[in-house]
Amino acid sequence: MSEPFGALRAQLLDAAQAFAGGPGAVPDLLSGLVDDVDRALREELEIFPVCHHSPASALAMVRRLREKQPKVIYMELCEDLRPLLDELRNCRLPVALQAFASEIDGFPAEWAPLSVVAPITEASAEYQAIAYALDTPGVELVLVDRSTDHVFQWEPRDQPEPENVEPEPENVEPEKVEPEAAAPEEGEEAALHGDAVGIEIGDLRPGFAELEAYLLHHGKVRHWSEWWDQYVEQPLADADYATYRQVMVLIGSLFRRLRPDAGDRTRARDEDRERYMWTRMREHLATSGADPEQCLYICGAFHAASRVEQFGLRAEVTEFEISPRTATRWQYGLIPSSHSAIEAQFGLASGSVSIAAATWTKAVTRGGLTPFQLDGQKGTRKRSRRKRELGTPAPREPVADRLSGFLARPPALDALDEAELLGWCVDIVRLARRNGYLASTADAIAVFETSILLAGMRGRARPTPYDFQDAAITCIEKDAVPGRCDVRRLCEILLGGDRVGEVGYDALPPLARDVLDRLKPLGLDLEKRTIQRALLDLDARPELVPCSDLLWVLRRLLPSDAVRPIMGSRRLGERSIQESWDLAIGRHQRSIVELGYEGVTLEQVLERRLRRAVWAPKATAAQALAAVEDSILYLGSRRFTDELGTRAVELLAAERTVDDAPEVLRRIRRLLTHYRATEPELPEWCQSFVTAGYAHYCTLLPTAFVDEETGVRQVAAMLGFLFGMESLALSFGCDHAQLELAVQQSHPEAPAKVALLWAAKSQLGLMPMSELRSKCDELLGNPLVVPSFPQYMSGFVQALEPAPALAPFMVEVLSKAFARLPDTVLLPWLPKLITTLRDQAHELVPVLVREAGRTFPATLAAVDSWVPPWTSKPRPPSSPASIQVAGPATDLLASHPAACDAVAGLFGYEAEWRPAVEPTGGPGMREVTALMTDHPETARALTAVLRL
Repeated sequence: MSEPFGALRAQLLDAAQAFAGGPGAVPDLLSGLVDDVDRALREELEIFPVCHHSPASALAMVRRLREKQPKVIYMELCEDLRPLLDELRNCRLPVALQAFASEIDGFPAEWAPLSVVAPITEASAEYQAIAYALDTPGVELVLVDRSTDHVFQWEPRDQPEPENVEPEPENVEPEKVEPEAAAPEEGEEAALHGDAVGIEIGDLRPGFAELEAYLLHHGKVRHWSEWWDQYVEQPLADADYATYRQVMVLIGSLFRRLRPDAGDRTRARDEDRERYMWTRMREHLATSGADPEQCLYICGAFHAASRVEQFGLRAEVTEFEISPRTATRWQYGLIPSSHSAIEAQFGLASGSVSIAAATWTKAVTRGGLTPFQLDGQKGTRKRSRRKRELGTPAPREPVADRLSGFLARPPALDALDEAELLGWCVDIVRLARRNGYLASTADAIAVFETSILLAGMRGRARPTPYDFQDAAITCIEKDAVPGRCDVRRLCEILLGGDRVGEVGYDALPPLARDVLDRLKPLGLDLEKRTIQRALLDLDARPELVPCSDLLWVLRRLLPSDAVRPIMGSRRLGERSIQESWDLAIGRHQRSIVELGYEGVTLEQVLERRLRRAVWAPKATAAQALAAVEDSILYLGSRRFTDELGTRAVELLAAERTVDDAPEVLRRIRRLLTHYRATEPELPEWCQSFVTAGYAHYCTLLPTAFVDEETGVRQVAAMLGFLFGMESLALSFGCDHAQLELAVQQSHPEAPAKVALLWAAKSQLGLMPMSELRSKCDELLGNPLVVPSFPQYMSGFVQALEPAPALAPFMVEVLSKAFARLPDTVLLPWLPKLITTLRDQAHELVPVLVREAGRTFPATLAAVDSWVPPWTSKPRPPSSPASIQVAGPATDLLASHPAACDAVAGLFGYEAEWRPAVEPTGGPGMREVTALMTDHPETARALTAVLRL
C-alpha cells in the first residue's frame, strides 16, 4: 500500500464496501484510481497534467514554471510541428499550427488532401509553456507526440476519408457526440479549420453517455462545458500545485477506467501514443544528458494516468518500434483560428472558449500573476524585451495526500459580486438595443434578479456566466430575433467575444507575402478582416493591370467570397476597361496559406492544378478544354496551352461515351472563335482536335442513337459537332462519306432520337423536305402516336443545334399540331410538351420563338387574313406565270443576275432570263426564270435561310 495515500485508499474501500454490500468492481475501481495517482506523482520525471483550453491548467502552469524553472520541457504535441512555434511571436492569437499534404504517398488516394491543425490560445497551459521556453535562455522545448504522418498512419484504413469523420481530439470516443455540439455554430469563423483533423493537449470527458447525463442532471447544468467550469475549473483556480496535480490525474484515471469496451481501437491508439512519447523522452534524455529533476513533461491528464508497460523512466519494458514515415511530403504553416472554430471542431459548447478566456483574464488580475507571453507578439501588452534568466529552482516537494481534504471539503461558495453582475446586466441591455431588441432598464433589473434566482436554485451563491446567459435569454429574448445575433450570441460577445487570430506578414509563406506585395498598388490594407472595395480604372492607370490579372487568378483559386468581382469580367475575347472588386483576403488567410504549400507563386499553383486535373485518371476532354481556356485567360503561356490542348485530343480519342459532348461542343466552338480572331492560323492541337473529334463522333454515332443511357442532348451535340465542324474537318483531310455512313447506319427507336435522325438526314439531303413533312403529318394523324408527339418535338428542337435551317419547319409542325388536334387531346398534351421542352431543350426554345415571330403576323388585324405559307400549294411547273416565288430569295437573285448566272452554271444549268409575265413582288421587279421555276423548293428553302 502506498504510504501517502493509505488513508485515502482505506476510506474509499470502506465506502465502496458499504455502498456495494460486498466485493465487486467498485472497490477495484476506486483502488485503481488511487494507484494511478500515486504512480504518476512518484514518477522521477515530473508530469504536469493539463486539460485543453483550461484557465485552471494555465494558472497552475504559470505558478509551476516560475517556481520550478525547468530546463527541458517535453510537450504532448506532434514532434514535426516544432519549427512552427518560433513563428508564434509574429501572430495574433488564437492561431493554429498546420501540417498539410496535397500529394500523398503511402495513404489511400481518396484521403487527399491531408491536414492536421493544433490550435493555440493565450489562455492555455501549452502557450504558457511555449512562451516560457522560447524567451528563456537555456530552456529547451521538445515535442514528443507522434508526427502528423503517424496520425494518419494509425488511422483505420476501412474508413473512406479521415477528414470526413468527426474530428477526434485527444482521448475522445468517436461514437460519443456532445449534445451542445450537435448543432455547431454556423459562420466563417467556425469553419476556419476546414476538414482538418484536430490535435489538442488533454481532453477530459466521460467515455459514455450515462455517466455524463448523470453528472449533468445532478450538477443542474445544461452541458459538459458548464459542468467542467463549475465543478473543476472554479475549485482548482486557486488550488495549490500539489492539489491541482492530484485532482487532474484522478479525473483522468476515472474517465480512462470508465471507458466502454467499444473504445478498444481508440484505447489501443492512445496507448501507442503514450509508448511513443515515453520512447522519445528516453531518447532525448540519453542523447542530451539532461537531469530528469530539471525536466517537465506536459501531457493530457488522461495520459498522465497511463498504465502502459513503458510508463516512466524506470520502466522494465522500454522497447517500442516506431514505424518510419511515409514518402508523403508535408508542408507546415500557421493559419488563423478563432474561439468558435475550436468549439466547432472539438465539440465544445458555443461560447465556452470565450468564457474560459474571460475567466483567465479575471483570474490573472485577481491573483496578481504575470503570465508568460512571447516578446513582440501582436495583440499583447508591451513588455520589456529583456530575456528572462533561470534562477534557482525550488526543490521538489515530497508526495503528500491532498485529495482527502479536497474531496471531503465542500465547495467554497463565492460571494456575490454585485458590481460585476450589474455591469453584465447593463451591458447586455445596451447590446441588445443596438441589435434591434426593445430592451429597457426594467429588463436589466429582471436579468439581475433572475441570475441570482437561477444561481440559488442551482446551489450557487455567485451567478456564473452560464446563469447570467440563461437569465438574459429568459428576460430579453422575445418571439423573434430582430437582428443577426440572438441573445445567447450577444452574451458570448459580451463575456469574451469570438476572438479571431491573425498570422503576421513575417510568418506567412512566400506565396502569401507575394500576393500582398503585388496588390500594394491598390492602396488597401488587405490583412484586415473587413470587406474592402477596390476600384480599378485600367485605362487611366495601366499600372493596375497586373493587379487585375492577379485578382482574377485569386478568384479562380480562392473561395468565391474571398475575391468577388462587382464590375468587369474575364472571358475569351473580352477586356475590361474598369473593374470593381470586393476583397476579403484577410478573412481567408487559411486558404492563401494552403496555396503556399503548393508553390511559390499563384501562377505556379494554377499551372500545377491544371496539369494535375488533365492528367488525372478520370479526366475528360471537356475538363481538358476547360483547362485550356483557363490557361489562356490566366497564364498566357502558349507552350503550356498547347500542352493541355494536346492532352485534350488524347482524352477525346480515348473516350468511349459521349456524356460530355454538349460541353465539348460549346468549349471548342468558343476556342476556335478566339483563335480565329486573335491568330493568323489555328494551333496544331485545334486542327488535331477537329479531325479526331470528327472521326470519333462518326464512329460512336450509330451506337449513341440506339443506346438508352445516351440522351438526346448528347446525340444532338455530336451532330452539332459533325455538321458545324464539317467544313473545317474536310479541309484538314476528313471524308464526308464517314458522316453519311454513320447516319445511314443509325436506327433509333426512341421518338426524340427518331426525329433527330430525320433532321440529320434532311440536312444531308438524304430525306427531302416533302418526305419529312409527310412523316410529321402521319404522326399527327395517328391517334396512337399523338401522346408521344412531344418527344418527337423535343428531338426536332434539339435538331436546331446541328441544323438551324429547320427552324421554319419546326414552327410549321407545331402550328399544325395546334390546328389539327382536338381539345380533348391537345389540353392533356400541352403540359407534357412544355415540361419536355423545358427539361431537354430549354436553351433552344428561344430560337424557335424568334422564328415564330418572323412567321406569324405582327398585328392582330393581320391574323384574320393571314395564310400560313405551308398551306399554299405551288402551281404546275409548266406554267411559269403561276409560280409564286416572291420573297427575299427572288429579290436577291433579281437584283444580282450575274451571281445567279454563276450559281446556275455551278449546278450545270444554262441560265435564261425571261420577261416577267405578272409581277408578284411589286412593279418593275424581274422574275426569276428557268432555274427558280424548275426548282421552287430550292427557292423556298433559300427564303427560309435568308429569314434567319
